[in-house]
Amino acid sequence: MILNVNVLDVGITHDAWRSADLHPLAFVDTEYFAEVGRIAERGTLDAFFLADGPGLREDPRHKPGRALEPTTILGAVAAATDNIGLIGTLSTTFNDPWELAYRIASLDYVSGGRAAWNVVTTYAEDIAGNFGLTELPDRNTRYRRAAEFVDAVNDLWASARTGTATRFDGEFFTIAGQLPVPPSAQGQPLLVQAGGSPAGRELAGRQAHTVFSAELSLQAGIAHYQHVKSVATRSGRNPEHVRILPGLITVIGSTEAQARARDEESASQTPSGHAAARFSATLGIDLNSIDLDAPLPKSVIDGPVDPSLFTGSLGFRESVIRLAADEQLTVRRLLGRLGGGFGHRKIVGSPEQVADTIGHWWNSGAADGFNLMPDRFPDGLEIFVDEVVPILRRRGLFRHEYEAPTLRGRFGIPLPEADTAASLAG
Repeated sequence: MILNVNVLDVGITHDAWRSADLHPLAFVDTEYFAEVGRIAERGTLDAFFLADGPGLREDPRHKPGRALEPTTILGAVAAATDNIGLIGTLSTTFNDPWELAYRIASLDYVSGGRAAWNVVTTYAEDIAGNFGLTELPDRNTRYRRAAEFVDAVNDLWASARTGTATRFDGEFFTIAGQLPVPPSAQGQPLLVQAGGSPAGRELAGRQAHTVFSAELSLQAGIAHYQHVKSVATRSGRNPEHVRILPGLITVIGSTEAQARARDEESASQTPSGHAAARFSATLGIDLNSIDLDAPLPKSVIDGPVDPSLFTGSLGFRESVIRLAADEQLTVRRLLGRLGGGFGHRKIVGSPEQVADTIGHWWNSGAADGFNLMPDRFPDGLEIFVDEVVPILRRRGLFRHEYEAPTLRGRFGIPLPEADTAASLAG
């Protein structure tokens, strides 16, 4: 299976920055990120994954976050490691295809073929002002631009690999020329897609090599897995070349009791009202207007959201509503299950319990692996590497050593023309 680590600054919890293993400015220290990369590589994890958003998203009074540009961090990690993959998130809404293709291809070349781009659109309204806009483009426009953006970047990467100039004419972009970067050891970078909206799933099936999904229940995970694979097949691709990797928040202790104590300590440090605000934003409703000891209102579960009015993540919203409906949870119990994750599954337990849930999803056809989201760094990752990885190895689910030097080789992804040719021949 594939196991990436999603490095959310110093951890996903609000108290992660308080860890005795960190100094106050770790989140802007490239050596800190390099050390996280070395820990991940010690466990033969596949890739170091960086989320990003082109603006200040976290309240710095409570949690540091997303301070450095992602390819700068990934360059430092590349220099400190030999095998770990390097996945950076960059938005198609506020970037230029040529410049982005150049930046990622350069990272791919100097790292020996270890780079991938996580394709996202920007949905946070407050980002618009950073680019001189009063509001974001509507969701449909953002996804049309994203699809065209990816096509243009792929053409540019192919131009570097083949030495042939590209000519791209689209609704949003007109590009003529080629990248000056030599082809990397893996030919060209991989594409990752994160987003669970209907348009996002279609984009993933057509173009992505790995998908960062957000599913909270096994049933939902299986449905998402099958849907994206079917889109890939309809698009003339081999579905095995699209790897589905749900996010998994991990809180690990030597025993379940220790893990729960660790989780409860973190929860006690969360700012008052944070969970309610996140929940309201995720679902597009006012938490104070509904009964906490009743299920979600039928209008929320059954009524499709208006994409022109709802500006949050449709994928996160759908995953939360599906969990509530499938398990008939009250709002209060739903809040408890989410535990601050709001879109990604959370496991609190011993190393054996974490390995059990990973193996269960893998064997049930819900995942090709996971994007791990430790509660805090570095110890949350260290306990996974030192105690969970050996269990997965003993069960025959994970590698003992790296078997390919490039990310493409490790994921078993052919170059674009080979993928298409193989599908046509089949």
